[in-house]
Amino acid sequence: MLAIAMGIATLRTGWVLPTARRHVTRPHLHGIGALLAGAPILLHGLVYFHLLPGVSWNVRFFGANALQFAGFLFIVLSQMPKRRHSSRPEPAEPD
Repeated sequence: MLAIAMGIATLRTGWVLPTARRHVTRPHLHGIGALLAGAPILLHGLVYFHLLPGVSWNVRFFGANALQFAGFLFIVLSQMPKRRHSSRPEPAEPD
């Protein structure tokens, strides 16, 4: 639940936890990653308490792993430096 709350706060306000603030260069990606990383735990709880229809074990296992892997991938991508574009104008081609 904390990861989901952190993801929502990051998406709405751009706020990142102070421990990760120095490393995060793209807060929007970080928020999406936190939501995706926290979603499988919430979904497992909803299935356990029969609030969602039960699906096979394989679907839950591989679906949860895919969501969590995608979340961690987004978090890693949010910490990579932004690509810098050249500030020099393109040379004009001769006619």
